[in-house]
Amino acid sequence: MRDALKIYLPITALIIGGFVFTWQFVEPAPPTTITIATGMKGGSYAGYVDRYKNILARSGVTVKIRHTAGAKENIDLLTNTNSGVDVAFIQGGIGDPYGAPNLRSIASIFFEPVWVLARGNEPLRYLGTLKGKRIAIGATGSGSKVLAKILLTANDVDDENSTFVYIGGNAAAKALKERKVDAAFFVSAILSKDLVALIREPDIQLMDFSHADAYQRQFKYLSQIKLPEGVLDLAANLPPRPLSLVAPTAALVTTEDLHPALIDLLLGASTEIHANGNLTTPAAMFPSANFIDFPLSADAKRFLKSGPTFLRRVLPFWAAIRVERLAIFLLPLITLMIPLFKLAPPAYRWGIRRKINRAYKELRQVEVDWRERIEDTDPTSFTRRLDDIQIQVGKLHLPISHAEQLYQLRFHIRFVRGLITGEQVPAT
Repeated sequence: MRDALKIYLPITALIIGGFVFTWQFVEPAPPTTITIATGMKGGSYAGYVDRYKNILARSGVTVKIRHTAGAKENIDLLTNTNSGVDVAFIQGGIGDPYGAPNLRSIASIFFEPVWVLARGNEPLRYLGTLKGKRIAIGATGSGSKVLAKILLTANDVDDENSTFVYIGGNAAAKALKERKVDAAFFVSAILSKDLVALIREPDIQLMDFSHADAYQRQFKYLSQIKLPEGVLDLAANLPPRPLSLVAPTAALVTTEDLHPALIDLLLGASTEIHANGNLTTPAAMFPSANFIDFPLSADAKRFLKSGPTFLRRVLPFWAAIRVERLAIFLLPLITLMIPLFKLAPPAYRWGIRRKINRAYKELRQVEVDWRERIEDTDPTSFTRRLDDIQIQVGKLHLPISHAEQLYQLRFHIRFVRGLITGEQVPAT
């Protein structure tokens, strides 16, 4: 047992050390709760986040919703490590990857057309015609406000020659309806009932971006959207003619330390929600690695290229997570354990053989010294050396599988003793 322990205890210690070392590289289990920042209640972000919440709940992940003024505030929340926000909807074109190096895109998920409505009877084609008017450009902290200012400034419309009103969403729709503003910007993938009602008004015009190609060339984060005749209401033929719109792209953005498993969950939900498209987005276009402001997460890149891992396709989410963590933990150890345990039996046999060989070495030296002795040398000292070897051999604890070698050694001791004393030893 002592000999076995000398071999197997160091191997066990090495394996335990391997467990401790490998554990440092095993990611912790994903959190069961995340917080997603959306936009104002009633907006497109808020409309989609409930669907994300329901889909992630199927996998046992609770989504907390943080309503905000919009995309600009969402970026501020993500960059604030104390905000508690893990993921946010961000409007394309307003993110600065150099100002927020810790943010990563998960994917772009849908187009957000710019809907510009203004009072008048003539078709609305150019933003420059809004100069001098009262314009609702979006709430403070919203992406709509940022984009509206950029587009208006490009057309020489600013807060010196026009009146900018910082309201958006339903508040802007109400102000336009009540003639408190002359025009309003809405950046949304989902048209509210109030907005559609405004478009129906005979003296409110929905802008046809005649410069859509030019906007797309100048602002790389904008895409051109074709709005077919009658797509909003076939019975009322709304709009009454095809229109061109420009649109940034909404993206899911997170901090760089979001758990990879949650990125997979969010992308799976994105595929379920957005892959079929909508009135302004073709099917199978989103989620996408294109149209993003912040660098794409490495885990998102893998998912968008290859889909979920095999285990996450065939097992429930938490079962797959446990198996993956166990595999990461065990595979390196198994590769270590196999050669170690293959090495153990030969090492054990070598240890046993080494004890016998040590005795044979001493026995051989006694024989050599006797043969090289001077004539008439007293054999007492040689037999005493043999007695010492005999005592040492008697103390050896060998397994039964090595008993034959032990008895052969004893016979050979007797053989050398007979050589010295002249006693006849029968041959084996």
